[in-house]
Amino acid sequence: MNEKMKKYAGFFLMAVLGGLFALGGSALMQKSTETVRGVPQQTTPAQLASMTGLTAAYPDFTVPASNSIHAVVHIKTEYARKNSMYDNFFNFHDFFGDAPFGQQGPLQGAGSGVIISADGFIVTNNHVVQDASKIEIVLNDKRSYEGTVVGTDVSTDLAVVRIKESNLPFLTYGNSDELQIGEWVLAVGNPFNLTSTVTAGIVSAKARNINILGTPDGTSIESFIQTDAAVNRGNSGGALVNTRGELVGINAAIASGNGFYAGYSFAIPVNIVKKVVGDLVDYHEVQRAFLGVIIQEIDSKLAQELGIKELKGVYVSDVNDGSAAKEAGITKGNIITSINKIPVNSTSELLEQISRYRPGEKIPVGISDDGTEKIINVTLRNREGNTSLVESKTKDVLPRLGAKIHPASADLLRKLGIDHGVQVTDIGEGLLQNAGIREGYVITEIDKKPIHTADDVNKILSNKSGGVLLEGVYPNRVRAYYGFGLN
Repeated sequence: MNEKMKKYAGFFLMAVLGGLFALGGSALMQKSTETVRGVPQQTTPAQLASMTGLTAAYPDFTVPASNSIHAVVHIKTEYARKNSMYDNFFNFHDFFGDAPFGQQGPLQGAGSGVIISADGFIVTNNHVVQDASKIEIVLNDKRSYEGTVVGTDVSTDLAVVRIKESNLPFLTYGNSDELQIGEWVLAVGNPFNLTSTVTAGIVSAKARNINILGTPDGTSIESFIQTDAAVNRGNSGGALVNTRGELVGINAAIASGNGFYAGYSFAIPVNIVKKVVGDLVDYHEVQRAFLGVIIQEIDSKLAQELGIKELKGVYVSDVNDGSAAKEAGITKGNIITSINKIPVNSTSELLEQISRYRPGEKIPVGISDDGTEKIINVTLRNREGNTSLVESKTKDVLPRLGAKIHPASADLLRKLGIDHGVQVTDIGEGLLQNAGIREGYVITEIDKKPIHTADDVNKILSNKSGGVLLEGVYPNRVRAYYGFGLN
């Protein structure tokens, strides 16, 4: 081997040795990394810089947001001032924008609503429109309409309002049962009568009972979806949507001592909304089914006292006579584990599931009796213990008045210097004629409550008995007061 070849061989040998040293050093460093402080460490595979791993964690919200904002409306209300029944930590009225207590004149309210059909049906919270004498609906494109209440339900804090319009954008129903804790959701509201506002967060809990409704008859159903999507004043009645743009809840409350967002918000699950809205549209009353049991949630203390092995289901502490549960064979001491194959582990979960059905519907109820699991078919009943549907409590009183009633024209209102009222025309035999009311009379108040539409007249008089006081003015500006009796 000549001198030149020896030289090249030396260079080659040095290169090989250098590579081996580099590989050995890398292995030593990797081994050192894998045993830091005696704790085995997983190695991280190489990744390209496209950040595809973050795409699933931070989804693109533009599509669900654009699908939702035009279906969420602003709701303005006027109603007579009264003390709030919701003055507690979970504050409804601060949430949807009441004026401070103690101011004079009609109370101004504001909230949000969600269009659920192209022909103008809107779902919102009962507390947004309850007792409102005037409802104005403002769409995201600034069009404004007078809203009419179709029906309300105090037990779930839901209401349906309708406007006279067609071809409206609307949200489709999703499935709140499929929502997972940790799943991304959007809260969409129209709180300031500007345009719809969108915030994002995750589902942080389900089936939350925050003891806010407290209906006097004990029929309140609280099984809220808890999220950390930021919502504030005026968002009551707005939409909670999933990343597909489907409606999964109606925003109802926030946990706050001052009415401003403090980290948690609560929405009514859409599976409850669908049932209540359907009832209010079809019957103007909620067809509420009852199982007829008194239940307790199972915790470690109760389990120890009663010898219950598993902390699942709800414990039946008593069964009402004549109830659906009694008829089906459910007894005291049973543990209800599921309703129509959906597991229930709390009072709120059980009430949520039962609230989706009407009297007369048959559902499978899973129970555990001395550790034996079985399914019992239960035909649900109403509160009276039968399977009949409830008739609407609102009667149509207008025919008894014996006249046509319609909103007074804008020109007439301006001429009379008033901003609301209904005019009486085509008077025939009936209560108004008997009271001495003449053609053209504009009713402005009934029993001191302002009147804007014929529906206002019917709502006030439908459940009224005894004396009724009408206040108003004739087209010649003569004010007049009339009274008649109802039975």
